[in-house]
Amino acid sequence: MNRSEMREQAFLLLFEKEFFKDLPCSDVEEIFDENVSPLSEYAKNAFENTVLHMDEIDGNIAKYLKGWKITRIPKVNLAVLRLAFYEIAYEDTVPPAVAVNEAVELAKKYSGSDDYSFVNGVLRSYLRDKE
Repeated sequence: MNRSEMREQAFLLLFEKEFFKDLPCSDVEEIFDENVSPLSEYAKNAFENTVLHMDEIDGNIAKYLKGWKITRIPKVNLAVLRLAFYEIAYEDTVPPAVAVNEAVELAKKYSGSDDYSFVNGVLRSYLRDKE
């Protein structure tokens, strides 16, 4: 399994968490393995760490939304953004440009036709301030 596929697993877990907020992180591996495919270690760690840092990540996302409130962002886009913000801020093995590119690709695959440009804009604004 390549890193993009592992990242997609983490995204799917984060998206699912939006609907089952009380689902403990410890149960996701069993549920994922049962219903989708074996869960990669990277996906499990990315999911758990994103959830662990969710308040900080959401605060950062909110800072870079122009004319949007975080509660109005479609759940798919929010899951994509959370994963990308996590990877940029906490995952040293992922270059920021790769995190942005992968987030855009996930948005193209799972979100509305123009949502990838919204995701790209939020992430690029964040990266500009980090430099």
